[in-house]
Amino acid sequence: DPDRKTEVVLLACGSFNPITNMHLRLFEVAKDYFHETGKYKVIKGIISPVGDAYKKKGLISANHRVTMAKLATKNLDWVEVDDWESSQSEWLETLKVLRYHHQKFLPADATNSLEDAVPLTKLGRKRKQEPNRHEPVKKKSQSPDVKSVPQVKLLCGSDVLESFGIPNLWKLEDITEIVEKYGLVCVSRAGNNGQKFIYESDILWRHKDNIHLVEDWFTNDISSTKIRRALRRGQSIRYLVPDVVRAYIEKNNLYSPESEDRNAGVVLAPLQKNASDSKN
Repeated sequence: DPDRKTEVVLLACGSFNPITNMHLRLFEVAKDYFHETGKYKVIKGIISPVGDAYKKKGLISANHRVTMAKLATKNLDWVEVDDWESSQSEWLETLKVLRYHHQKFLPADATNSLEDAVPLTKLGRKRKQEPNRHEPVKKKSQSPDVKSVPQVKLLCGSDVLESFGIPNLWKLEDITEIVEKYGLVCVSRAGNNGQKFIYESDILWRHKDNIHLVEDWFTNDISSTKIRRALRRGQSIRYLVPDVVRAYIEKNNLYSPESEDRNAGVVLAPLQKNASDSKN
């Protein structure tokens, strides 16, 4: 059926420290983009806050960050928060989080190996053109799900795309698998040059069809870093984060000069892990 749309699940990983209106906006902008192509249907958005083991400076406890994200999405019908990643005792590569969520959308009887799962979807499509259709057709009716496994794509801002260039932050093979098997949806602020970054990377260029650069024409410069700075200085963050989040931060007095010093001088988990891996 040529009119059948490919289902897409948008997964956003990050600190969400705290979640802001800009984070929520990413989902809206990406969804509009996909629907405007006429080829995709976005069925779900997932926010997956990073765990405490990430060790980023100023990162407050995952418990608070997950709670704020849940408050922010409570009335949204398609975006939800998943705390699987944040409840792991060790830091997890983003690729593993993508794999985990992809796995959840596979039909129960599908094999659990992702290597097997990915070709399945391709097979289902090819079979249609074969003249001798008796055997496969029966098969298809038994597992109609196989064809309709939604694509889980990594949703991010252009800063994440550019972080691919930071030595030891990402493993090369992880970047490759993310753009090859899943796909990247990168929302850039108007005028930010994601194109140029893709052009300058051989891996990204090779898989550029699987990288969706989406432009948000509302220049939006709200960042968690700036929100924390305003809070430390006793300045208002109203209209920059959802009101429920603002109330929660105030009630629990979450961001202070002390909280910003958490993990100061500690090496970021991926840098630690990948630097030691490259020595071995």
